[in-house]
Amino acid sequence: MNIPELHPAFTPQEAVVEANRCLFCFDAPCTAACPTHIDVPRFIKKIASANLRGSANTILESNVLGLSCSRVCPVDVLCEGSCVMHRYNKQPIEIGRLQRHAMETWYDDMENRDWANLTRPVQHPQKIACIGAGPASLACAAELRKLGYAVTLFEARQRPGGLNTYGVAEYKFTPGDAAREIAFIGALGVDIRTGVEVGKDITFDQLESQFDAIFLGVGLGPTQKLGIPGENLPGVIDAVRFIAAYKTEARYDVGARTVVIGGGNTAIDAAIAARILGAEESIMAYRRGESEMPAFEFEYDHAKAFGVRFQWNAAPVRIIGEDSVKGVEFACTESGTLRTIEGANFTIGCDMVIVALGQSKLGAMLGDRLKMADGRVLADPATGVTSNPKYFAAGDCASGGREVVDAVAEGKRAAHGIQESFNA
Repeated sequence: MNIPELHPAFTPQEAVVEANRCLFCFDAPCTAACPTHIDVPRFIKKIASANLRGSANTILESNVLGLSCSRVCPVDVLCEGSCVMHRYNKQPIEIGRLQRHAMETWYDDMENRDWANLTRPVQHPQKIACIGAGPASLACAAELRKLGYAVTLFEARQRPGGLNTYGVAEYKFTPGDAAREIAFIGALGVDIRTGVEVGKDITFDQLESQFDAIFLGVGLGPTQKLGIPGENLPGVIDAVRFIAAYKTEARYDVGARTVVIGGGNTAIDAAIAARILGAEESIMAYRRGESEMPAFEFEYDHAKAFGVRFQWNAAPVRIIGEDSVKGVEFACTESGTLRTIEGANFTIGCDMVIVALGQSKLGAMLGDRLKMADGRVLADPATGVTSNPKYFAAGDCASGGREVVDAVAEGKRAAHGIQESFNA
């Protein structure tokens, strides 16, 4: 499926020109704004001096998923949002696109060389299991390999990558790019085992007997239900499954009109994807007003640029149809509240309904092994250690849902927390 990119890659000449706009600030507010604290001026200066391998190595020192983060990070509110160019009423340095240029050049070069020389020697006797193969687990596993530990990563699905493989809209990041990063992490010596569901194919008791520490990076659970009539009709799908399906299937039919229920960044990803896939109309319906929408402003602007329409103060009442979806009935809500206005219901006809209410917490698989709060694993943010000193956790299962770059930073911290526990 040929889906256009949101931000096209720089040409080599464009990258050098953009890199030379950077002031290379000594206090680097962009670096401080990055959760993984990439040395932004350093990697950009290396691009300006045509040292692309050195630029990529600088990025990878801080962020092993530097390619994916260059594509999916909300740079407008992180590094680029902190750029000093804003003080001079100038466009911020396009840090994300520069990072992408360095990382893609590095991967293109790496694919023409022998990856085997990347394998790190095992220097310590302890073995660590990482459950889940999303950004937090990948970052934790890679950091532990750099520290000299043997790491085995267990993933229930057939493809590793978690959110990067299945959950990020393809106009931002493709499964192929995710696979390049996973291949790199595998080349570091991480043993990646897919199709293995912990709790079913291997038990926690078995893991505890075989490994000295266990890292949990299991992400979040299924999308929350609407709880209204008709939500089980054919043609109703949750946003996470929708994005995964069109990224992994050769063709995906969305019909002429799609209604997306929700107001977050994932809802916007789904609404834009529906337009890209051929929907004549893609309508986002949100139960609150425009100013209360939780999505980033720049994501909202992207949606409008793709022709997505918005229906504010609309709470779904029922999904209409018999053998398939025909429309959604909404109740109008009062501005600033969720109180419905009696007698003000309306219907939007559609061929598909995408539900994007946010994902549920995924704590049931753990039983009573660890302390939980609101479905999240309770873990020390500095070290990732949980109520059981053998278990560590990071990423969405502990935070409740943040950005990919946050998961990478948390996974790295947990890796060092695991090492500290061995040295205690």
